[in-house]
Amino acid sequence: MTRCAAFVLFFASAIVFQPSRGVEVNVTDGQDKLCLYANLMVHFSVSYEETANKSVTTGFELSKDVTTNGSECDATSSMLKLNFGDGHSWSVNFTRNGDWYQADSITFSYNLSDSTVFPNSLSNETKSVTVKPQIANVGVDTCYSCKSKDVISTDLVNMTLSDVLIQAFVINGSKSEMISSCSADQPTTSAPPTTQATNATTDAPVTNATSTAPPPTTTPTPTLPPPTTGNYSIKSDNITCLLANFGLRIGFKQGETYQEMNLEPNATTVSGSCRVNSSELQLVTNTMTIMFTFTNDTAKFHLHALNFTTKSSSGVAFNVANSNLSLWEAALGSSYMCNKEQNYTITSLLSLYTFNLRVQPFGVSKGVFSTAYECFVDSDLSFLVPIAVGVALSFLIILVLISYLIGRRKSRTGYQSV
Repeated sequence: MTRCAAFVLFFASAIVFQPSRGVEVNVTDGQDKLCLYANLMVHFSVSYEETANKSVTTGFELSKDVTTNGSECDATSSMLKLNFGDGHSWSVNFTRNGDWYQADSITFSYNLSDSTVFPNSLSNETKSVTVKPQIANVGVDTCYSCKSKDVISTDLVNMTLSDVLIQAFVINGSKSEMISSCSADQPTTSAPPTTQATNATTDAPVTNATSTAPPPTTTPTPTLPPPTTGNYSIKSDNITCLLANFGLRIGFKQGETYQEMNLEPNATTVSGSCRVNSSELQLVTNTMTIMFTFTNDTAKFHLHALNFTTKSSSGVAFNVANSNLSLWEAALGSSYMCNKEQNYTITSLLSLYTFNLRVQPFGVSKGVFSTAYECFVDSDLSFLVPIAVGVALSFLIILVLISYLIGRRKSRTGYQSV
């Protein structure tokens, strides 16, 4: 395997190829060596205002006649920028940490004055959206591959990525033949697809139409001590906008091996963002990266997506994501709390165990949690469940006894009348 050597920042030139599917780009450095490779398809869906004061949605593809002006290669960061059409561009920023890299952001800029794509647009502005992609812990000597469709949504723009093949840090000018596949492309077990749900004691279901059966029942009983509760926060313009307290244990299955690890707050780097309709909390240690994405629907918030990456002792990357969750739901302006241990099945390969959980991703006031919405197992009503079960069983026993006595009496009466 080639090892990465530091090289100096320089603006890249590029050669663009046009295969039958997707857009293929070779970005080269000042010495005309390949430093970034990409082959991918992107479909855009954009809502905009027409002159008739109505909202319309248009769809278009990343065209093959792209240019790569503005693309950059560096020892620790790189950017792929694809310019197309009349003033549109799509770019991805990558950062490298040792022998691993990740995509930090995707920015899409679209020119509303382009009447070919946006006929009768009320605005002639060029607008931009920036999102966080689920690409992390990719080896610098491997290509990130994701043939499956990945839909990234914002208020006005949806981007659908497919048939993606990217190597953001090319070593010695030669594209690697090694592949790091996204979780959506990884083979699943032979069990038929099912809809996953949380543990029966949780208060919100996990909906994941693409997941398969949970890890086999041979999974070993956890032997780790309870994780330490960490306090995490995100600030925007120096004002706290997201709060989260919890102890976290992650269980994951890689190949035939099931492993568990606790998140150590004292060894965790915290980052994230707060936007109007979505907030993100990213926790990074030397062994894992976990991203929580929260959304709101103007009345309630919930955990919408979770992305987990780690690497085994042999250096094999492991990445699992679910962007169709509905966990930790509470009204906007309040927080969600669940102190008792909870177990959530995120995918067939990933489970989450939470302890002393409390989160508020929106509407934080004065840097403190708002009134908490308690999960069912924490509430005072949880004790009613075993009582209700006991009462129901008692009634059932009484009914069976009464039926037996009536049947016996009828049988005796019939005998006497003969």
